[in-house]
Amino acid sequence: MAGATSSSLIWSPWQATLQQSTTTNNRFYLKKGYPFPCHSVYNTFSFKRRFLSSSKFNDDHVVTASSASSKLSPLQTHFSFSGCGCSWIQDNSMVLDSPTSNALLTSKKCSALPSKTVDVSSVSDLFEFICSGPLVDKIGITPDNVGQSIDKWLLYGSQLCRLFQLNELMLTIPQKARLYHYYIPVFVWCQDQIALHTSKFKDGDDVPPLVIGFSAPQGCGKTTLVFALDYLFKTTKMKSATISIDDFYLTAQGQAKLREDNPGNALLEYRGNAGSHDLPFSVETIEALTQLTKDGMKIKVPRYDKSAYSGRGDRADATTWPEVEGPLKVILFEGWMLGFKPLPADAVKAVDPQLETVNKNLEAYYEAWDKYINAWVVIKIKDPSYVYRWRLQAEIAMRQAGKPGMSDDEVNDFVSRYLPAYKAYLPTLYAEGPSGSDLERVLAIDIDEERNPILAT
Repeated sequence: MAGATSSSLIWSPWQATLQQSTTTNNRFYLKKGYPFPCHSVYNTFSFKRRFLSSSKFNDDHVVTASSASSKLSPLQTHFSFSGCGCSWIQDNSMVLDSPTSNALLTSKKCSALPSKTVDVSSVSDLFEFICSGPLVDKIGITPDNVGQSIDKWLLYGSQLCRLFQLNELMLTIPQKARLYHYYIPVFVWCQDQIALHTSKFKDGDDVPPLVIGFSAPQGCGKTTLVFALDYLFKTTKMKSATISIDDFYLTAQGQAKLREDNPGNALLEYRGNAGSHDLPFSVETIEALTQLTKDGMKIKVPRYDKSAYSGRGDRADATTWPEVEGPLKVILFEGWMLGFKPLPADAVKAVDPQLETVNKNLEAYYEAWDKYINAWVVIKIKDPSYVYRWRLQAEIAMRQAGKPGMSDDEVNDFVSRYLPAYKAYLPTLYAEGPSGSDLERVLAIDIDEERNPILAT
């Protein structure tokens, strides 16, 4: 990352007094000796807290002092925040008090998070916090890199606080960690992958968008991660598109036929496992997206309506599909079974005899999905049973919000239809990487039961 200059400095509410320690070539060093850029906009090293001003930095995507409590700019997305693992957001004292707040992001409240707050007004404190994150070394970021690009980290933090309606001056520990130890490092890694992808083309060539796959179990927060990344790409003027394996489920009619063709197989009774997706349709969609290389090119991206047919689901009406316009830089493709590799029949039958048909169906998925993915984010969990707890949390939150939600028994039945696949395929995914992947372009992230990134053990 290039060092920031005074002309590129972006001030954040977090920037407060920093005292000079040692100066060398217009740089000063924090107590651990990490280099940190010294911007010549001031004649001293006493940086007083300043708030972004519309007269200084006019960008609709940046939080300003006057707009901090204003309504969020609408962001076109198909994500549902029920069950997507964003309970870390919900701390009433941290949510901006605005009558025009986005109802989607403030519908659920959670008092289970720690109430201790962290004043992140000091850039030096934030710098050290960023460098202590579990992903920094993994994505190849050094303290020097962080120091030279701290203004970008501050900007990304401000933008995510705006997206999730958080008070950036008083973040809880989980909120601060989720932004600076997780979402922003992954975004920086994605930017590097895009740069690597683009470098392989000559000037003047049509550069197809990079497809990044996000493979992670249900409920672990991958949808919220992709939601945050998509927002950051849009706020940094890089066009992105998001798709999910859910978008390619069979129609209600197709799912009914699958059920009829596999009587007694609980794994194929409802949508979810390999065999319940319209693979030709997914190929058509992905190939169309990768061809959006010029201004003015547009396509509509399919979406799935999980509420149709009393929860059995059906493809949403095409008139409701969001439109994506080129030139795309990146496609974010997420799903719970992306990258799964078929196993020998004996291996899957030992897990669950019903899995044998699913395993056979999985053989066609590489050509339909995985071969299009150039880089991967694999979110790893220690125990697949976490999915039970995460799904139960989501359904309880929905019921408390007055929305229809599954009972505890229904959650148990729902998750049990996915658990055999997790037990069979996750060990190989974690040991060998996704199907057909280049391990140099796979970012593996271990998370704990609270969905926070941790150091691998």
